Amino acid sequence: MDLFGDALRGHTDAIILSILAEGDSYGYLINQTISKRTDEKFILTEATLYTAFKRLEAAYFIESYWTEGINQVKRKYYSITDSGKKHLEEKRKTFIETTEILEKFYKK
Repeated sequence: MDLFGDALRGHTDAIILSILAEGDSYGYLINQTISKRTDEKFILTEATLYTAFKRLEAAYFIESYWTEGINQVKRKYYSITDSGKKHLEEKRKTFIETTEILEKFYKK
């Protein structure tokens, strides 16, 4: 559903940060995690994902590094910074407060 995707798009950075708060990861695996956790209802395009990575790196919320993978193929990993953890916690608080307000209008 497009509306569902549109509603989640504003939370892309927080979604990525929450995954990285669980441990370092790389782009493809992060997108697979998002897909699985949402029962394939929300999947980021490669362009959207890597634009988010650039934005999060520029804000010093994540850092990247290269590792050698299978068959000596290098893979870029991302990790959350202390600043990113603080930002994620702020986003979580805002989300909870927003949800509490909206529930007052949507509950029957």
